[in-house]
Amino acid sequence: MAEAKEYCGLFGIFDCDDAVEKVFYGLSSLQHRGEESAGIASSDGKSIKQHKNHGLVSDVFSPESLSRIKNPHAIGHVRYSTFGSSDNIDNVQPLVVLYSKGEIAIAHNGQLLDASKLRNDYEQHGSIFHTTSDTEVIVHLMAKPSHVEKPNFSHVLNHLKGAFALLFLTKDEMVGVRDRNGFRPLSIGKLNNSYVLSSETCAFDQIGAEFVRDVEPGEVVYINKDGLKSEIYCSPRRIRPAYCIFELIYFARPDSNVFGENVHLFRKQLGRKLAKEAPVDADIVIAVPEGGNSAAMGYSEASGIPLDRGFIRNHYVGRTFIQPEQGSRHKKVELKLNAIAEVVRGKRVVVVDDSVVRGTTSKSRLKLLRKAGAKEVHLRISCPPHRFPCHYGIDFQIKDELIAANHTLEEIKDFLHADSLGYLSAEGMLGCTASPRNHYCNACFTGNYPASIENVGKKTHIKEPKNRKAVPI
Repeated sequence: MAEAKEYCGLFGIFDCDDAVEKVFYGLSSLQHRGEESAGIASSDGKSIKQHKNHGLVSDVFSPESLSRIKNPHAIGHVRYSTFGSSDNIDNVQPLVVLYSKGEIAIAHNGQLLDASKLRNDYEQHGSIFHTTSDTEVIVHLMAKPSHVEKPNFSHVLNHLKGAFALLFLTKDEMVGVRDRNGFRPLSIGKLNNSYVLSSETCAFDQIGAEFVRDVEPGEVVYINKDGLKSEIYCSPRRIRPAYCIFELIYFARPDSNVFGENVHLFRKQLGRKLAKEAPVDADIVIAVPEGGNSAAMGYSEASGIPLDRGFIRNHYVGRTFIQPEQGSRHKKVELKLNAIAEVVRGKRVVVVDDSVVRGTTSKSRLKLLRKAGAKEVHLRISCPPHRFPCHYGIDFQIKDELIAANHTLEEIKDFLHADSLGYLSAEGMLGCTASPRNHYCNACFTGNYPASIENVGKKTHIKEPKNRKAVPI
């Protein structure tokens, strides 16, 4: 099991009688994208209400809280913090902002590369920030130029660098955006006459909506009483698809279609390739649930080694990689999985997992198999080694924390106490994709960053502000 932290999930629906309830169910389907906090903002066409807090969707919302914000237009957000403290309630999204052009709610998935620089520029000119989230930078951009009556989204978006999928909600419009590289997924659905936007298509299924299409890289869609209008907000020459391949490998739910292909089938194909590239004599193939399930099926099919269930997952323990602190992850490790001794005892076991980032969680998993009596443990990873940090919204941003960046494969094998270790090659991974290979970001494996990271790391100290319910600009 990888130890990467997820970023966020977005869901919104416009012009639906029970929009808030639909967003609640949509966010529940996207819970895997962030377990730290959840929020919903809604509009009745005149003003915006919101409810948000730390915790899981089911803990944050009650029938009473949903009833208090019941309106026909709503957007929601589940969060893991990649920029900004997870403790500050004002960092919980959607951010609801009152400024010169009215009220607006903003929900963001991704990471802005130049957030600290933009923040410094605004603060030096007297602007006051009320959160430590990079999303608030967008608010200050929206406030300029001041003479424009409505938010000028094209003006704002052309000033942003990095990875972002965004939902905006004004009193009478919902807006969806993808950055010009399309790092993060965002899809359009339809439920009767209502348009829906979601980070993953599995949430459409949850509410009975039909998938229409993906929001394209560099596209902004406006949804209001007149329907849906679309425009490309930047020069077409600047659009360079760079879909985060880790979405397909690891983050997205297997029943989602992301970047034009089904996640489960893609992962099965990774497993088949892995079996050809890293074969081993063994008695059974098992998966580390849930991330390794689909790839293990493919590995078993291609290798002819029987697939069995070697781990049982405790579903009442949160995903270890999503915990905000390393110590919290470690506390969850032993509670989360248990090996089935009767399945693995005396067997040569192939363990298929989706990734190894820092290595500590994987080491604990293999230890469980040893304790259960496995004769041999062969670890197979359905992606290449993570050797470079991600600056586009995944929280492995420090190279020294990546085990493969600092150790040889033999050293990693020894650290994990595996009998053998095999990774899928970058070539094999890209050979499984539906879109052209150069349409994917694989910087965490190759170091080839599709968007400039020149200012990354030049962060300034940001003090935590006192809690406020809205951000006046």
